[in-house]
Amino acid sequence: GESRLDGRRLGEDAEFSCQLLETKDVVQVTWQKSLHDVETNVATYNKYFGQKVNTDFTDKVEFKYTGLQNCSIVIRNVTEQDEGCYRCLFNTYPEGSFIGRTCLQVYATLYPSAVGEDAEFSCQLLDTKDILQVTWQKISPDVQENVATYSKYGQRVNDGFTDKVEFKYTELQNCSIVIRNVTEQDEGCYHCLFNTYPEGSIIGRTCLQVYELHEPAVDVRESNSAEEWVVSCSATGQPAPTVTLSVSQQDLSFSQYNTVSVSNTNATFTVTTTAVLSGSRKHSTQVGCAARVLSAPHREVMETIPHHNGEKLNSVIYKLMTTL
Repeated sequence: GESRLDGRRLGEDAEFSCQLLETKDVVQVTWQKSLHDVETNVATYNKYFGQKVNTDFTDKVEFKYTGLQNCSIVIRNVTEQDEGCYRCLFNTYPEGSFIGRTCLQVYATLYPSAVGEDAEFSCQLLDTKDILQVTWQKISPDVQENVATYSKYGQRVNDGFTDKVEFKYTELQNCSIVIRNVTEQDEGCYHCLFNTYPEGSIIGRTCLQVYELHEPAVDVRESNSAEEWVVSCSATGQPAPTVTLSVSQQDLSFSQYNTVSVSNTNATFTVTTTAVLSGSRKHSTQVGCAARVLSAPHREVMETIPHHNGEKLNSVIYKLMTTL
C-alpha cells in the first residue's frame, strides 16, 4: 500500500500510529521493521496476552497506546540505525492481515521551503580526503534516485531532473545544488555522497519540507461594550498554520479564544482564531495577526484601532515579513 514518510532529527522520538477504521475481529497487532526487503518483528499487542516488545528493541521501542483497532509505538532517541519502514499488521479473523506503513528517515538538517521558491543544498567535507566523485541522491519511502554527480571530469544532472536541478557550486570538497521552483513532488531527503578512496562513501543529508503560507487577514469589530472588540485572525497554508494575535497596548488583553481549522479541497488548511479584546484605550492601538508553518519565516499584518470611539474604523494595514 501507500507509504507515509516521517522525518525525524537525530535524538528525537518518533511516534507511529495505526488505526483500523472498519470494525474487525482483530486478534493481534504486529509491528515490523522493513529494511532491504527483510522484515523484523518489533512488537506485538494481543487481546489475550497483552503487549510485548521483542528482545532486540526493548531499549528502543515502547507502546504509547494499545488497542486492537488503534495502536501506536514510540521509537526513543532515533539514530540512523532506526531508519527503515515500519509496518503495522492488524491480524483479523477471518479476513487476514490489514497493513499500514510509515517510513522513518533520520536527518541532520530540515530545510523548509515555500511552494515556488528555490531550495539550495550544500555539502562540505571538512576533512581533506581523496574524493573521486560527489553524488547527489533523492530518497523517497521506496525509491533512491541518483539526481546529479560531480567528478574531476565535470558535472552531470541525470535525466528526470534536468529541468529541476542545477549545480550552484562545484568542488570535490564543497558542492551545492539548487532545486528550482519547488513543489510537493520535490519533498524528501537529499543525500550528498562524497565517494572517497579508500574509505568509501561519506554521507551528508538534508530533508526538504515544502510548505505554503498565504498572507493572513485580520478583522476588528466593535462589540456591544464600549471597551471590547472582537478580533479575528485568519490564514491559509499547508501544513495547517499556527495563528497568533497580539496587541501593542499593555493594558489591553485578549480573552475567550476560539480557533477553527477548515480543510480545503486543494489540501491547504484555513485556520481562524477569534478573541475578545478588552480594556481601556487611552490612544489608538495596533492589533497584530501572525501566521507561520514549520520553522519558516512568519507573515504578519497589523491593524490600527483609532482612539476616538466615534471615529469610523478606518484601518491601516501593512505587511511585515520577519524571521525569528
